Amino acid sequence: MLTIALLFASNVFMTLAWYGHLKHRSTDLWRVILVSWLIALPEYCLQVPANRFGYGRFTAYQLKILQEAITLSVFMVFAAIYLNEQVKWNHLAAFAALLAAVALAFVRHQ
Repeated sequence: MLTIALLFASNVFMTLAWYGHLKHRSTDLWRVILVSWLIALPEYCLQVPANRFGYGRFTAYQLKILQEAITLSVFMVFAAIYLNEQVKWNHLAAFAALLAAVALAFVRHQ
C-alpha cells in the first residue's frame, strides 16, 4: 500500500536526519544541523503525502500509531547496522508492546 511505503521511506530519511550524526561527533554542531535539515526535507516530502493519501482509509489516530511502529522498526535496524548497537530483549519487548498498540488501534468499533 502506498501510504505504508511512503511512511517507511520517510522514516529512513527521518532516522538519518535525527541520528546519523551520532557516528560523527567531532563534526561541528552547526554543520550537523544543516545537513540534518537537508536530509529532513525529503522526509517531509514523503511524510505529508503519506498522511494525505492515508487519511480516510485510516483515521488520524491509526496513521500516527502506524507511524510510530514504522519509526521504531526503521530505528532498530538503523541502530543495529549503522550505530552497531545490540538489540536487547527489552527493546524487542517494547517493540512487541508497540505492535500490540497498533493492533488495538485497528480494532473496529461497532
